Amino acid sequence: MKPMIQESKDLIRSGVNLKDYLKGYLALAKLRLSSLVVFSAATGYCTASPAPWNWIALLWLSIGGILITASANGFNQIFEREPDKLMSRTQFRPLPVGILTVREALIFCLISGFSGLAILFYFFSFQTFLLGLVALLSYAFVYTPLKRITPFAVGVGAFPGAIPPLLGFVAFSDEVNAQAWSLFAVQFIWQFPHFWAIAWLLHEDYSKAGFKMLPYAGGRHSQNATTILFYTALMIPVSFLPMRFGLGGPISLGILLGSAIMMLFCAFFLYRSCSVKAARYLMFASFIYLPAVQLALVFNPF
Repeated sequence: MKPMIQESKDLIRSGVNLKDYLKGYLALAKLRLSSLVVFSAATGYCTASPAPWNWIALLWLSIGGILITASANGFNQIFEREPDKLMSRTQFRPLPVGILTVREALIFCLISGFSGLAILFYFFSFQTFLLGLVALLSYAFVYTPLKRITPFAVGVGAFPGAIPPLLGFVAFSDEVNAQAWSLFAVQFIWQFPHFWAIAWLLHEDYSKAGFKMLPYAGGRHSQNATTILFYTALMIPVSFLPMRFGLGGPISLGILLGSAIMMLFCAFFLYRSCSVKAARYLMFASFIYLPAVQLALVFNPF
């Protein structure tokens, strides 16, 4: 059996050309997700910094952030290469189909991770480097394995997921203060309804791989919908934190509250219907929420 499996792998590898390799590394890095993470870090930097902004610093912050996020995403796919084979949305990733080997992926992760952290340390500060390191390690080595063990993994993953705006703020200010933590809090709470809406939509796929992504076992039921509604409601009081600590003003507060109410309305629809359609509305609302509130804090007052 083992020779046949190895022969199959060799056949897959023999059909891999340079273009496939490049696509494989891009897929390993998840550049679209990485760009969203970098956007959060950049808006955190711009929120802390008065205009005009230092575009060279923003460029290095973006490069460092992309490299660190690419490393974290790569480690995630290395650890989940077997479960990925079982899910429709991940079965064609570069490791399950054999475009890249584990060794190639590991080298990529180590080089990109060390390079990104070195950029943060050299161009910014030790605190920025440390935040990047914590985000990388907690996402890849804590959140990723917990996904198949406990639904609390979503809460654990919310910590590295909320670090980018905090890191961006500290990259300019070199100070982890209440203003920086208020940005962290906004993105931290947002992640619960965001990821649970996705988990609701992809429940069958996640179940195939043994991922415990919804708060309670049993899938799409009222207890999970109630929990999603509760955490979405927490976004309302959290919306006041940035202004409370001196970030933004009435306009940005209005945008934060309005965006949170939009998500709460969608979460209430999910609570009432327990439907896939409602979860999709909540997911799309969460996509709108984050850039809207981050840009509001950067450009307020208009």
